[in-house]
Amino acid sequence: MGMTMQGKVAVVTGAASGIGLASSEALLEAGARVVLVDRDKAALAPICKKHGDAAIALVVDLLDPAACASLVPRALEMMGQIDILHANAGTYVGGELVDADTTAIDRMLNLNVNVVMKNVHDVLPHMIDRQTGDIVVTSSLAAHFPTPWEPVYASSKWAINCFVQTVRRQVFKHGIRVGSVSPGPVISALLADWPEEKLKDAKASGSLIEAGEVADAIMFMLTRQRGLTIRDVILMPTNFDL
Repeated sequence: MGMTMQGKVAVVTGAASGIGLASSEALLEAGARVVLVDRDKAALAPICKKHGDAAIALVVDLLDPAACASLVPRALEMMGQIDILHANAGTYVGGELVDADTTAIDRMLNLNVNVVMKNVHDVLPHMIDRQTGDIVVTSSLAAHFPTPWEPVYASSKWAINCFVQTVRRQVFKHGIRVGSVSPGPVISALLADWPEEKLKDAKASGSLIEAGEVADAIMFMLTRQRGLTIRDVILMPTNFDL
């Protein structure tokens, strides 16, 4: 099956780097128009320049409630429709719970859970009205395994995994597909909190995934025939099974 996305409009959050950037690039290459949502205006500029009118920057601080609520209306005003929402923006808190900063916990839970729910909530009326749409949420391997070195982060992804699977069952009757992609550690800014030695060992052992590999999985999900929903794709380095 071809990977064409001609005529489709996608909205990708956290689009300036990592999985969000890779997903945006893949969608653009397949012919979609993409609204790239991020708070980093400078990082979005070269991406949009590269792709011309097909790539539209939308600078939003998703942690600001009013700005978050404006995302879908602004995207619709710009593009007229939303066929795909890739709710990707997120952050990371790892390490011992006793050492975690509670402000960072609040921020992470807000971005990883509340913002995703709000974005999906806001796009659903439009997709229900059109009786079609695709929603993909970036989850994590941590949503499927109680990872002891990141209890706060893992908990946020367990919550989102439940959200994806329950909302999917609510909206499939409207022609809307909802799924998640759950990668293991991806080479991205989210690993900035990892201890340097842990990151070095992970790279040396091949225990990290490239963002482009996650984007390939997302494109596979999006290009299936409409009667097929891929509810979750788990991606992990093969040596995780050792």
